[in-house]
Amino acid sequence: MRITKILERTGLCAACLWPAAAFSQTADTGDTAWLLTSTALVLFMTLPGLALFYGGLVRVQSVLSVLMQCFSIACVMSVIWVVCGYSLAFSDPMINGLLGGLSKAFLMGVGFDSVSGTIPETVFVMFQMTFAIITPALIVGAFAERMRFSAMLLFTGIWLVVVYIPVAHWIWGGGWLAAMGFRDFAGGAVVHVTAGVAALVAALVMGGRQGFPTTPMPPHNLTMTVAGACMLWVGWFGFNAGSAVAADGAAGMAMLVTHISAAVASLTWMAAEWIKYGKPSVLGIVTGMVAGLATITPASGYVGPIGALVIGLAAGSGCFFATQFMKRKLGIDDSLDVFPVHGVGGMIGLLLTAVFSAANFGGVGFDDGVSMASQLGVQVVGILATFVWCAIASFVILKLVNLVVPLRVSSDEETEGLDLILHEERGYTL
Repeated sequence: MRITKILERTGLCAACLWPAAAFSQTADTGDTAWLLTSTALVLFMTLPGLALFYGGLVRVQSVLSVLMQCFSIACVMSVIWVVCGYSLAFSDPMINGLLGGLSKAFLMGVGFDSVSGTIPETVFVMFQMTFAIITPALIVGAFAERMRFSAMLLFTGIWLVVVYIPVAHWIWGGGWLAAMGFRDFAGGAVVHVTAGVAALVAALVMGGRQGFPTTPMPPHNLTMTVAGACMLWVGWFGFNAGSAVAADGAAGMAMLVTHISAAVASLTWMAAEWIKYGKPSVLGIVTGMVAGLATITPASGYVGPIGALVIGLAAGSGCFFATQFMKRKLGIDDSLDVFPVHGVGGMIGLLLTAVFSAANFGGVGFDDGVSMASQLGVQVVGILATFVWCAIASFVILKLVNLVVPLRVSSDEETEGLDLILHEERGYTL
């Protein structure tokens, strides 16, 4: 089985093939080159990809605030990752199965010659840092146009340490879910479920934007959004194929199925919208693309093209109806649809990983003694654990931050726009 061979060759831990404590003497130049490229691609997803994607979706008076949030998150999360994030996620456990220790705080012991698996440990640190950057940045879409900048910095910084890092350790750092055989190749739970659930909690705690849902709030610049979406699509190859931690057939298949799912989900969302509203929209097709990419993420190292086709179809249809249900039926103002796209998509992908990992469907197969049903059970446990921990922790963090600084701006300030109120700048000048 391909995954088993990778594990044997690199000494990487289960689930997403991240190194636990195994070190080889020399790095493989091909693997290193691919991981360096993948790292740049994943950072490119946030800066400028996600920033432009979100920036175009908000109203004109708050475009700079979204760009500023994404940029500042990249800076803050980078520092936290160096200080303690990497160590707590990937070093020897301090709390067995739940959290790593502080033996690599401030990247102690990570030097020019440190090798992790078949790549320099510096490259692995940086690659994982880009995941820690984009995950809290995704949450920005839930509270766009109404959260104070200072509150956003406090919330995302604490959230990274309390939510993202423990879940990353559970699944990628040799924690309890990895020991169970939970499959999340590139971040269905670690990235998309955590970001989606935090977004849902933030939307509920903060309430909707002024005028929601009666006042139309169309995107101010779809050209910007499409440009950002294209960058996300390209960058996602580093996200998923880079998670093979090698330049080999596993990376190639991950790239292939990522592209297939994105294409199918885009067409599915477009078709659903066309049938429901009579016209296909640019916003619809790019949102479907993101749904397809988020949904294939956990499965990308385990499934083949057949699985990718079905996952893309499920992503486009499932996330489309989840978006409609949240906004129109539940009246929840998750401004840029983070939970129905990333949260729901991540959960769909994690469940379908258990199905399409089967060799009969072109997947890598299951571990010895594991059936499709038992793997599905493990996936459900992982989803529930991630959902519950993230929901509770996110709620508590938001309430604590609100005690220090109000979470949202006043109604008058929201109407004026966050660009002028918080930053004294405008995105556009006449």
